[in-house]
Amino acid sequence: MNTNLTAERPTFVTHLECSLTGERYEADRLHGLSRAGRPLLVRYDLDGVAATLPRSSLERRPTDLWRWRELLPVRRTDSIVSLGEIETPLVPIPASGGANVLVKDEGRLPTGSFKARGLVMAVAMARELGVTRIAMPTNGNAGAALAAYASRCGIETVILAPEETPEVNIREIAAQGARVYRVNGQIDECGAIVGRGAAEGRWFDFSTLKEPYRIEGKKTMGLELAAQLGWTLPDAIFYPTGGGTGLIGMWKAFDELERLGWIGPERPRMYAVQAAGCAPIVRAFEAGVEHAERWEDAHTVAAGIRVPKAVGDFLILRAVRASGGKALAVGDPAILRAADDCARKDGLLLCPEGGATLAAYREAVRTGEVDEDEQVVLFNCATGLKYPLPPAGATLDKDGPIDLAGL
Repeated sequence: MNTNLTAERPTFVTHLECSLTGERYEADRLHGLSRAGRPLLVRYDLDGVAATLPRSSLERRPTDLWRWRELLPVRRTDSIVSLGEIETPLVPIPASGGANVLVKDEGRLPTGSFKARGLVMAVAMARELGVTRIAMPTNGNAGAALAAYASRCGIETVILAPEETPEVNIREIAAQGARVYRVNGQIDECGAIVGRGAAEGRWFDFSTLKEPYRIEGKKTMGLELAAQLGWTLPDAIFYPTGGGTGLIGMWKAFDELERLGWIGPERPRMYAVQAAGCAPIVRAFEAGVEHAERWEDAHTVAAGIRVPKAVGDFLILRAVRASGGKALAVGDPAILRAADDCARKDGLLLCPEGGATLAAYREAVRTGEVDEDEQVVLFNCATGLKYPLPPAGATLDKDGPIDLAGL
């Protein structure tokens, strides 16, 4: 974490705004959803930021998440809870992807996933606003990030996970201090239980987009990407989409950067990638509607995008359509094949959700949706080490005859 922050720094947050109606809400107060039942977005005095922070000054700062502090909501330095949120690298994958394909490898972040971005910001704001008990549904990685950050600053945490959540995630959540429970249902059904407890005053609901600040942490993916590419943006971004916080956040980040004068009006085509076994955003996109109906019987190896219904569905769909992109679905065999190819040919171990973006990119090239000459960024949202790997390794008997020529 940067050490040159003042104890109380100037904040450029002006208010919160309903993403559906535009209704304004007071900043520096605890909020969930808007009165319309939709996510709240943080708004900033961007003219003030531009007058205070030249881009050249930003470029001289250490390249961690907190370099973007004027565009983040935390008011007090002592509210920040950090585990070392780095700028994640852009890794070429020429053999499995192509000469113009880069992977933004979010698995390098604390707790091994991009969920750290959103949860570090949400927990810091919960700490600043006096929250002492949090509950959240998770498919795995978000729960691990929340457990780590909340435990670090003494906030009690209860986490509900679908019973098919990978065992490694359940154990990681518990090891980092949260109370975790398996639920015989999907993540939205876990969320309904969390919502009921919040209504009874038992805890604050930290479900995806049901508090305003996780999106502010996730938008740093877009801020970083612009800086890493010399203040230009790629032709296309493929993003694994469950709740869609990161896609929404990046779209917000690009708008803020343009208003600062740091980038131009050009935007990448945004591709929301889902699994064929759970593709409510794809179905809504293809139907031309703004809200996605719940996907029944959701199933996929990519647990992180197994989200039958997203509260921010209309924000995902608006960003995809405004960018000229699409919502795309890929099957589990293609997901696993892409992840295997990337590991064997390029040495980068993708998580299944990251494999989905590579599989979707390959299909988009095949259909002519994307040209091989275009610059494309795929998001690998977690380290592949968090997921089950196939058995491997033969056995050698050191005391017996070993035919080295056959090895």
